[in-house]
Amino acid sequence: MALSLVADFELGKDVLPWLRAQRAASEARGAGSGGADVLENDYESLRVLNIERNGNIIYTYKDDKGNVVFGLYDCQTRQNELLYAFEKDLEVFSCSVNSERTLLAASLIQSTKEGKRNELQPGSKCLTLLVEIHPVNNVKVLKAVDSYIWVQFLYPHVESHPLPENHLLLISEEKYIEKFRVHVAQEDGNRVVIKNSGHLPRDRIAEDFVWAQWDMSEQRLYYIDLKKSKSILKCIQFYADESYNLMFEVPLDISLSNSGFKLVNFGCDYHQDREKLSKHLSLCVFTNHTGSLCVCYSPKCAAWEQITYSVFYIHKGHSKTFTTSLKNVDSHMTKGITFLNLDYYVAVYLPGHFFHLLNVQHSDLICHNLFLTGNNEMIDMLPHSPLQSLSGSLVLDCCSGKLYRAMLSQSSLLRLLQNTRLDCEKMATLHCALSCGQGAQFLEGQWRQRADLNTNRVLSDFLKIIQWISENVSACHSFDLIQEFIIASSYWSVYSEISNVDKLLPHSSVLTWNTEIPGITLVTEDTALPLMKVHSFKGYWEKLNSNLEYVKYAKPHFHYNNSVVRREWQNLISEEKTGKRRSTAYVRNILDNAIKVISNLEARNLEPRLTPLLQEEDSHQRLLMGLLDLICHILEASWRKHNLHSWVLHFNSRGSAAEFAVFHIMTRILEATNSLFLPLPPGFHTLHTILGVHCLPLHNLLHCIDSGVLLLTETAVTRLMKDLDNTEKNEKLKFSIIVRLPPLIGQKICRLWDHPMSSNIISRNHVMRLLQNYKKQPRNSMIDKSSFSLEFLPLNYFIEILTDIESTNQALYPVERHDNVDAEFVEEAALKHTTMLLGL
Repeated sequence: MALSLVADFELGKDVLPWLRAQRAASEARGAGSGGADVLENDYESLRVLNIERNGNIIYTYKDDKGNVVFGLYDCQTRQNELLYAFEKDLEVFSCSVNSERTLLAASLIQSTKEGKRNELQPGSKCLTLLVEIHPVNNVKVLKAVDSYIWVQFLYPHVESHPLPENHLLLISEEKYIEKFRVHVAQEDGNRVVIKNSGHLPRDRIAEDFVWAQWDMSEQRLYYIDLKKSKSILKCIQFYADESYNLMFEVPLDISLSNSGFKLVNFGCDYHQDREKLSKHLSLCVFTNHTGSLCVCYSPKCAAWEQITYSVFYIHKGHSKTFTTSLKNVDSHMTKGITFLNLDYYVAVYLPGHFFHLLNVQHSDLICHNLFLTGNNEMIDMLPHSPLQSLSGSLVLDCCSGKLYRAMLSQSSLLRLLQNTRLDCEKMATLHCALSCGQGAQFLEGQWRQRADLNTNRVLSDFLKIIQWISENVSACHSFDLIQEFIIASSYWSVYSEISNVDKLLPHSSVLTWNTEIPGITLVTEDTALPLMKVHSFKGYWEKLNSNLEYVKYAKPHFHYNNSVVRREWQNLISEEKTGKRRSTAYVRNILDNAIKVISNLEARNLEPRLTPLLQEEDSHQRLLMGLLDLICHILEASWRKHNLHSWVLHFNSRGSAAEFAVFHIMTRILEATNSLFLPLPPGFHTLHTILGVHCLPLHNLLHCIDSGVLLLTETAVTRLMKDLDNTEKNEKLKFSIIVRLPPLIGQKICRLWDHPMSSNIISRNHVMRLLQNYKKQPRNSMIDKSSFSLEFLPLNYFIEILTDIESTNQALYPVERHDNVDAEFVEEAALKHTTMLLGL
């Protein structure tokens, strides 16, 4: 399935065996009795209460005497610890432990068993206690009221030393939130006690709210209050010194006036009516380290024939409302929509019906979202029980007591990529798969520094993606698959390392998408931006504020444009052809950077490449080089598949079907990179030209050269001149190639071909260079015929002029020479050419 849920914790495996061992040890000491039945009773009452910021899990169960027992599972040591036990038959409603494990806060309610007397204070439904547990000592009553109270200790970001003051949140069903300041002191060694327990200072930090959510990882409190029937989302950030600030307010276009009261992630709420869960609204806030802020909302559902849910991309300034129709709806269905935070994606799914992956960073185009419906492997394998999405992609199944770590499965996405038919699904699946590996592990060589199987699996899946692309370059009609792969891979490889990269680099080759996604309709609306309540930002808030500033002032929104790079590159090439440079240091700096990039690419490959890319001085590409190794990976995959060898580099062999297949892939790569203006690896054009000579008839080959599909490099043409003999067919090919070469390269190549045609070309270039600044001077009409080998006056006169110019140039510029080309060489070439023309 696309979504992989890896169990980090299970009550049945991580706690129950420890309880059995504790019970067995107790019975061995004669301190108790029981057996299998008692253990089963323990298991039935065993449940998770809360998960703290450090990952520790608080759970509760009832012993054989009906006492309420609190335990803690340390996620670092994988050990269990008994915290406290109430010798009363009560039900635990909420619980939290401070980071030093010296204080326990708990809310308890009357047991639901019939015939039980009221163990609480008269007139109270809920009793909230603060207990000293290091060691077990005093118990202080914080609240004894007729409404539910939830408790949550704040966890400072710095946990290297105990703080003298602990802060505890109390969230009341009466729609207010208080923060208690609990001073502690050590007495008699390590004994921790509460100071001034008779009066604990408190602050009321929120009131009149209808919904609240706790972010345990980032220590943030989100809540919504109603102002003139408008839903206003607010956020309070708690800091390391346990001070706090109201960070922002933003109106949401949702109706909560008749929704009652709801809390999210304040422990595990076992008291909500599971049968009515599906008809309650779902609302949660998701963030990630890039500065995204999403509000996911699904209103109350009266009927299941049609489902509507919305995602407010607060950091983008818009919302999207999706509507989908359900088939085969069970009238007694009790499952509701589940929202899950997957970092760069938000997952929305209804078990057995649909699964929707929403791209948080690039929400503009619907084709970057993956929507699956019906009998799909990725839908059927997801849990059907209600899930609770926590911070850091953690997911809690309260019913089974399992804590999962949710992540996208690259191997499953690869299978979907291979089997799906729709272009929109291919696009979305490709981006999902590449975001899983983050690109960096296989592009920057980090995987070689880690020997774990998971990283090697990620690398293997990435190479399978490349293999699939090389075999299906024409599989997509709405976009260029190679273009999308190159851009998306490059983007995801640097995304986590460079801030605001989505404003600097393209993430997709597609800028618009007008095709509807089957099974779902979409409405996009602009939303109000948050009103920030502070003026100094750090960390996440700085990134969120940057995103909001971009939305506010960058209109229309920027899209990556390579026109500047394209213009500069074309200027550099033009200057190279004319021999004029603006600054030698400027060009040298560019070429030095290219050398570093190429060296880095080669250093990352411990195994020799199969593709015979030549280490040549491809000056044009070196002027542009600086980004990609992906093309080498694609060529490697094609080379391996078709089992090609290095003798392909010789021109005197005929093209095979395998060579033509690789030539086709290289042509598609060239088309993709040209339109995107991306660099190619050194030797790409040489190898492409060699395969073109092998596979194409002459007229097709020349058409490809003239249209710019094949770029003639000095290395490729030099090999052609050396490998092919001077048969009539090869002479025609060589001459057709030479006349299409740039002048500077053409002059070099002509000197390698011992043939009258090349001599003629060399002579013409020599004469053109000598005569370009020639000014006619008065001359003696008499020609010394003794200095010429034959009496042909026009040629003799012309050669005399060339000889005079050469003598003058040699006197002025004694160092300048042009190999062995002189007037005598021109005379000999002219006579040979005339002889050929006359057929003599």
